[in-house]
Amino acid sequence: MSTTQTEKPDVPAAGGNAPPGEKPSAGGDDAAPREKPLSPPQFILYLEGPAYANSLRQLTLWTHHVLLPVYGREITSTAPWCGRWWEHPEAVAQLHALWLAWGELTGPGSAVVGPATWHRDYLTTAMTALRDPQGPFAGCKPGMHRPKEAPKVDAMDPFGPPPPPPA
Repeated sequence: MSTTQTEKPDVPAAGGNAPPGEKPSAGGDDAAPREKPLSPPQFILYLEGPAYANSLRQLTLWTHHVLLPVYGREITSTAPWCGRWWEHPEAVAQLHALWLAWGELTGPGSAVVGPATWHRDYLTTAMTALRDPQGPFAGCKPGMHRPKEAPKVDAMDPFGPPPPPPA
């Protein structure tokens, strides 16, 4: 799906060839067998291995060719961004959710108010959270990535069975 009529690379809609929930066109006459509808894309945090890598690549294409050229404001100390955003799990989750909403609300067959809804309900909220000085890019500066340390927990499953004693 091209983003505009200018010469920009084709960037996949969230979910591949068709936006989430949209049936691919069968093409041909009514007697032709109907293709099975595409299932909605799965949230990236549930994926692993090649499925995760493929989804992250599609997200990267959208982020680098659509989101950042249009909505990537200047980096400041009060609005940080990390050039290695894919190494921040929170950023990946936020951007993937934003991308899925974009595919649903701006793709073929979406309502004419879909883009306005996406801007109002999704874009501003996600970008504000990502660019917050205490957000996932806290400590990152242009040309410098700093991994964020996750909070420590006393027990991974405090309500599960106790771990076996050391041998």
